[in-house]
This record gives sequence, structure tokens and C-alpha cells, in this order.
Amino acid sequence: RFPASPVHCVDSNGMFRNQYDTDVTTWSPQGRIHQVEYAMEAVKQGSACVGVRSKTHAVLAALKRAHNDMSSYQKKIFKVDEHVGISISGITADARSLCKLMRTECLEHQYVYESPMPVQRLVLMVADKCQVCTQKASARPFGVGLLVAGADQTGPHVFYNCPSGNYYEYKAMTIGARSQAAKTYLEKHFETFEDAELLTLVKHALTALKESSQNGEINSKNASVSIVGPDYPFKVFDSEDVQQFIDLLDKDEISEGAAAAPADGAAAMQE
Repeated sequence: RFPASPVHCVDSNGMFRNQYDTDVTTWSPQGRIHQVEYAMEAVKQGSACVGVRSKTHAVLAALKRAHNDMSSYQKKIFKVDEHVGISISGITADARSLCKLMRTECLEHQYVYESPMPVQRLVLMVADKCQVCTQKASARPFGVGLLVAGADQTGPHVFYNCPSGNYYEYKAMTIGARSQAAKTYLEKHFETFEDAELLTLVKHALTALKESSQNGEINSKNASVSIVGPDYPFKVFDSEDVQQFIDLLDKDEISEGAAAAPADGAAAMQE
């Protein structure tokens, strides 16, 4: 028997974890699948994303990262269809693959049924895709978590797709690095989201996102916002377009004058 390497991870029972994490078909004695847990850990390493919804709209907000000082900020929110989009935390390449799959499913549903794909059905399809990768040794789990925001005949929705194949619907949810601070803020205020105005909902999303930022600051370069509702097709606000919402954070109350500028943006979203 060869001696164990000192860098190997040891679980609570003194067993070496690397004996059970070589593929996703191997169970540990504690009933855990370590590779799936590693994929879920990858979600925690990504930059923070926030999703909130009211009875009329769903809003996503995300922090963007730059690889270095000379690179552009990485895209965090992707439009899937006119009525649904995603915000990602984890491995971006995996997210692009899942986003492409979701777009294809939406197009096929529109072609066959001549109606937009229900949001929950789309989320379930992605969850089934992720679950397959937790059961076959020929593939690794997707290392990305998705916050899915959409609106259909049943109203606005916010879902979380986990790399384990589970999915959950939330009134408010946050994922990614330092997301606990944002989650604490959302837990204090989520009961007011149901009847909140659109601008108030966006302000809550950005305030929660600010709680998770590394230096406590967000600006038009490192933040993205998206809005979707029954009357609004999915729209992503980046760069200068998101500044109108960030300005709301400097005001204790949203005045009628302050509400006018974002309303123009919402009107443009319908065009």
C-alpha cells in the first residue's frame, strides 16, 4: 500500500476524499458525490448575481469582473428569448453552452406551438440536462449556477438552476461570491417586493448587489441590470444605460422626476 500524499483532503471520518471524487458515479461513505459538490463550489467563486420579482416584473442584477486592467468586463446577463433571460455565476463557458441550449428549445417551442415557452418548462429542461451530468462518468457536472428571470401567462418568475440538477423558484435570490450579505438584505425586505413598483424593485436589486461588491461600490462599468414583464420584453441594461438605475441608490426616495428617466428606458425596451 502506498502512503497517502500529505496534500490529500481528509473528511470527518479520516477517509481520503480523493478516493471518492474521481468521477460522478462514485459515492462517498457519507452518501455524498464530491464532484457535484465541487461544481456547486464553482458557483460560489463567481461574481454575485441577484434576482427579485414582484407581481408585475422580474429583475436581475449582476456584478461583472474584468480579467485584468486591460480587459473588458465579462458579460453576466444573457437574453434567451423575448420573455426570458439568465444571469450566471461560475464558469462562463458552461453558461454559454446552456444558454445556447435554452435558446434552441425556445425557438423549437415557438415553431411547434406558436407561443413562447413557459418559463418553468424551460427551467425543468435545463435541470434535466444538468442532472444527466451528475449520473454519467462520461461527462462532468456544469460548473455554473443560473438565475432565470422570465414572464409568461402565469406572471413573472425567478428560478435558480443548481449544477446538481435541482431547481427552485424564489421571490428573491442571490448567488455567487459574498452573496450572503445580499441574501441578508433580501431576507429583510422580500415581503415588500410583491407590490413594489418597478423602479423600487430595481433599487432593491442593486442595493443587495452593492452589499456583495468587494469594495461596496457599483458603477456603470461593473454592474448590469435586466428587466422583464408581461408588457416588457427581456432587456439588458449595460454601461451608460444602467447608470439611470444606479443613480437611484443615492436617493432615499424615488421622486416623480427621477422616475421619468428610467420610464423612458422602459419605453425604449418595448420598441
